[in-house]
Amino acid sequence: MDPSSKKRKASEACPYLDTIQRSLLDFDFEPSCSVSLESGPHVYACLVCGKFFRGRGRHTPAYTHSVDEGHFVYVHLSKGSFHCLPDDYEIIDQSLSDISAALHPNFTPTEIQNIDNNTGLARDLFGRRYLPGFVGLNNLHKTDYVNATVQALAHVKPLRDFFLSLSHKDLFLPNPSKKKKPPHRISHLALCFGELVRKMWSDK
Repeated sequence: MDPSSKKRKASEACPYLDTIQRSLLDFDFEPSCSVSLESGPHVYACLVCGKFFRGRGRHTPAYTHSVDEGHFVYVHLSKGSFHCLPDDYEIIDQSLSDISAALHPNFTPTEIQNIDNNTGLARDLFGRRYLPGFVGLNNLHKTDYVNATVQALAHVKPLRDFFLSLSHKDLFLPNPSKKKKPPHRISHLALCFGELVRKMWSDK
């Protein structure tokens, strides 16, 4: 059997997509498990209640939550893949594209070039309208001065365009040296800032 057809069958067999509550989803916080408080590459968001849970196998918080609460649809916060638990199969469905765009926005070179000419209002997962690039940031215990700095940096065109050209999968930058040297690893701070800039300027 063709592997792609097998994936399509898995997605068609998922009867829980209508349980997703988009108004409860918030991907702006640190991806840490709400039970164990662990962070890392294997944290999933429950698309029914919006909470974050670690793991996918038996006895993990995500698996236990799916069984105890009857919440079956999850997204991998790092990879962006969708999964049905506790059956543990990947969901491939075009109707989830808006959630993918909210989790990890991406920009084409043409979109970056024309971004300053965009005057149309976009709509977020909550249904609220906004102008991309001109959105407020949460004030987390007197962080308004940090927010002002981030807003200013996010509107410096060369800096903004550089981070918009990257994606959440870009962990390294090629070494510009003529000598054969390994690529530069992007720091965690720069990765987080880039993710924030892409979300601020996203129209999806």
